[in-house]
Amino acid sequence: MSSGIPMLPNMMTPRSRRSGLHSLLRRSRGEGECRGNRDDSITLRGTRLIATAAAFCVLSTDFVPVTAATRPAPSQFTSTVNLVEVYASVVDSKGQPVRGLRVEDFEVLEDGEPQKMTTFTAGDFPLTVALALDASFSMAGKPLTIVKGAARGFLTALRPADQAVVIAVGSQVAVLAHAQTPRAEQLAAVDALSAWGTTALHDAIIAAIETVDGARGRRALVILSDGDDRYSEASAADALARARRSNVMVYPIALGKTRPPLFAELATLTGGRSFHAKELEGLDQTLRNIAEQLREQYLVGYSPTRTPVSGSNEWRSISVRVKKPGVSVRARDGYYVR
Repeated sequence: MSSGIPMLPNMMTPRSRRSGLHSLLRRSRGEGECRGNRDDSITLRGTRLIATAAAFCVLSTDFVPVTAATRPAPSQFTSTVNLVEVYASVVDSKGQPVRGLRVEDFEVLEDGEPQKMTTFTAGDFPLTVALALDASFSMAGKPLTIVKGAARGFLTALRPADQAVVIAVGSQVAVLAHAQTPRAEQLAAVDALSAWGTTALHDAIIAAIETVDGARGRRALVILSDGDDRYSEASAADALARARRSNVMVYPIALGKTRPPLFAELATLTGGRSFHAKELEGLDQTLRNIAEQLREQYLVGYSPTRTPVSGSNEWRSISVRVKKPGVSVRARDGYYVR
């Protein structure tokens, strides 16, 4: 078992977690309910897309379980502008951000066809990130202490304006600190985390994506876990499907001897990057590097040459390239026409 020990007799069984252990806890309706401006997303006239920025569901300590009835719908794009926007990270051979690129340095293809870029911005953008920490029993002791220290470093490296949601992954998926929680309180929540339960990894990935997928600007998920999934209701395919329909860059970090194949797939699909910290050495620096990469990105936008058809549920691939040797580009690989 990825958690290291079986479930205790007084713990709920997998089937009973639908209303208990399998719960991303979110803010109740009212002042903090899901809201935002979906018109700053990337989009098409009269067409809904899955791609870059929308509304944000703010979390608080007033938690209720997410069920089939209460789970928010996947983020969609709506706007009056025929524009697709993609956030791209450009790094050199050492993994360091490449600055100073101009619009003529980029090339964008949709379904293999070159597109004319109509929007280009370099620099800082609003960021909302979910930080999901594996707190299963197998993380007890030194591993969890190291993870908590690295998480503190990551949160500290974020800019004051950046929003972060801190999530604990065990038999339940629980929000420890919501996006509007002051940074000092978020750090205290990380310090107070202790090991419990098994590793509902697939459920955690889906739940974490849903906490940030509606945010404006860039959205990211950083997840640290020491093993494969145990007792999730969702499958690996479900997690991949949710990531594909989101606009969240996923940065999975595998802790220990093995790295789930799912991690590399999530990173490639969403434009993030996967890591493997076998001995947990350098984990703090890895998280700080991710924070730096999230600060240094480019926003490219284009109007598709082939007009999308509303309601077609068509997948369109996106490829972002940079005309400069020795660099690599990470960006999500496409979007759905809704």
